[in-house]
Amino acid sequence: MRTKLLSATVAGFALMGAANLPHGGLNLKALPKVAEVSDRYQSYNIEMVEVTGGRFWAPYGGPAGEVYRQRPPLDLNDARLRNLARHLGPAYMRVSGTWSNNTYLAAEDEHLTAPPPGFVQVLTPAQLRSVIAFSKAADAPIVTSFAVSIGTRGPDGRWTTAQAQRFVDQVRADGGTIAAAEFFNEPNMPTAAPAMPKSYTAADYGADFRIFRDWARKAAPDMKILGPGGVGEGHLMKSAPVNALGRPVRSADMMAENPGSLDAVSYHFYGSVSQRCAALGIGTAIKDEALSPGWLDRTVEDYDFYASLRDKYEPGKPIWNTETAQAACGGSPWASTFLDTFRYLNQLGVLAQKGVQVVMHNTLATSDYALIDRDTMTPRPNYWAAVLWRKLMGQVVLASPASPSPALRLYAQCLRGSPGGVALLALNTGDTPQKLQPGAKGTAWVMTGQPIDTRAIRVNGVEPRVDPQGAIAGLDGRAIGGELSIPAKAIAFVAVPGAGNAACR
Repeated sequence: MRTKLLSATVAGFALMGAANLPHGGLNLKALPKVAEVSDRYQSYNIEMVEVTGGRFWAPYGGPAGEVYRQRPPLDLNDARLRNLARHLGPAYMRVSGTWSNNTYLAAEDEHLTAPPPGFVQVLTPAQLRSVIAFSKAADAPIVTSFAVSIGTRGPDGRWTTAQAQRFVDQVRADGGTIAAAEFFNEPNMPTAAPAMPKSYTAADYGADFRIFRDWARKAAPDMKILGPGGVGEGHLMKSAPVNALGRPVRSADMMAENPGSLDAVSYHFYGSVSQRCAALGIGTAIKDEALSPGWLDRTVEDYDFYASLRDKYEPGKPIWNTETAQAACGGSPWASTFLDTFRYLNQLGVLAQKGVQVVMHNTLATSDYALIDRDTMTPRPNYWAAVLWRKLMGQVVLASPASPSPALRLYAQCLRGSPGGVALLALNTGDTPQKLQPGAKGTAWVMTGQPIDTRAIRVNGVEPRVDPQGAIAGLDGRAIGGELSIPAKAIAFVAVPGAGNAACR
């Protein structure tokens, strides 16, 4: 697979060579349109367990072998967090995750001291209202999934709609919007969450999904139905997870149960797992490989896997990546550093070229893979990358210009808010500087970090920051002429408003 990916990359460079000017200049005017993505393409997750409070991924530095730690609910009314999220909007806010599969939404007059039988945690009406208010404040309509644990099931073992209906009713009553939903989180791993039926099969999913689909079309006709939301089947897991009877539960089998039922095909992607889940025996993310083609290109392997299922069972439907980050199980220690920003932006660039409509980063503000440090509300390097992406990269995706070096990955999209303009993203993963010749005057934002695994990056030599009122400072662009030098192991965004690209209207 890796050889195939590299061959495709070389072929793409050869194809686009004609779009470059003599002497290495880039002919941005000639770059053709290859795809178009949602205006909410770059989005994020706030896990259900963050909203309710509960046992989530433990911070590093605790007792040996600690995987989970009890955390209080995330304060979604925090003004600084809301202001930070506003800089990423418009986006989607996904409230889901493994814990959502067994979360009970209490009624307004219900005061519980423990979850009802068949559930593990409780979402209070007040907590859901905080989600709705945050969603509206951040211009981030809700994407979710629903409880499917034993407590939601009737005497025949089939899923019932009562909890989902309560969720939809409260969101509607409080003026919120559920833009889209998966039936439940990662159904190819149904036993990953407690209180799930242990012998759950793809056929069970198919029967339950029909109930969900028919209910959703009536109860929430404007809500897009996503699915199946599988994870790890392209690269991460060498064999499919099995239920208590030893039977595999595959996305392909689940999709075959109800072809043609989805508004968009969704999947989750992690290139590996963090040290917290080393006991799974599937390897962990390796820091020394963070800039390697093998690591950066894994996102394409999983896209290809789920796109092939889309083509077979839901032809022509859009694809959403509804959960992704550096590594599953909370992220590696270097997930919060500049080193991971290369993966973060490379994934956005390459999936946009594939036509993926939405990419949802996990998480906004909890654990090592978060965009924001929850304890200090300090933006991490990936947050600043996300702000620059949002500022510059438009919906129309262009073919990549040919790169002068395999170490320099280039992506191009129409410049946001600038007819005819082009925005470039350049990732220099190598040990030597690279020259970029946009062919016209422009503005550059060069991200650097010393050492590469720093949590305090600079943009054009200045450390960006957010003031107490939520305004961003230190993120000014730098005017460039016909050439830009990109330092080793650095990232550059370039805006060229005068590119004259006819696809960028």
